Amino acid sequence: MSITLILICLIVGVLIGAVGIGGVLLVPSLNLIAGIDVHEAVPACTLSYLATGVIGVIVYARHGSIQWPKVFWLCLGAIPAAFLGSISLLSIPSIVVMSLIALLMIVSGIDALIKAYRKSSDEQPKRQLSPLQFIVIGFITGFGSAITGTGGPLILVPLIIFLGLPVLTAIGLSQAIQLPIAAFASTGNWMSGNLNFELALVIAAVLVVGSFAGALLIHRLPAEPIRKMIAFLLVFVGAGIGIQQLFQL
Repeated sequence: MSITLILICLIVGVLIGAVGIGGVLLVPSLNLIAGIDVHEAVPACTLSYLATGVIGVIVYARHGSIQWPKVFWLCLGAIPAAFLGSISLLSIPSIVVMSLIALLMIVSGIDALIKAYRKSSDEQPKRQLSPLQFIVIGFITGFGSAITGTGGPLILVPLIIFLGLPVLTAIGLSQAIQLPIAAFASTGNWMSGNLNFELALVIAAVLVVGSFAGALLIHRLPAEPIRKMIAFLLVFVGAGIGIQQLFQL
């Protein structure tokens, strides 16, 4: 594996561990910088999230921040959707996948900026969602994650918060849901013959190292300015990728 690949995964891992955003940069970076085809990068990244996801679930579960009954309903929608998305991936043109990722980058960056500038007193009021709503949310998250390789949290967290659930609840649910999404999407990718296990293993290993490094680093640096900078970067890069895809039409 190339040094470029390792550096990309390391930087993304540091961003994930330090400020919680940055994973959405992984697939486009692998494609545009390392030259890895989108249809190979997405399955590999999806499988690698099993490693980072386990760490997240352990941390949040130990603090009692995962509401398991809600996870059950999310899984009813996310599991079949993740499998469906994975077996549909090869039939989706690369330009469509990259355009969706660009859109997610912009939305993720804007969402991060809103959270950064929102005062703590502006916390969204608590709402109750029905099991059917959780199933639909799970389906959207599972399918979207499987075809973009961005991981469940990127789609689920903004959606859940928009619908009125507390931030901590949303993050806890996103940590738990990414494991079944990664597992069943990877199963579909493997059945389609579209899974590079060696690439996924390298990505996972470097992401874990980077995440730990980022978590240590952020305690020595001011977190909020860095988070805002990365959020602006996501919006800028997402817009750039989107414009690039438009010129390829």
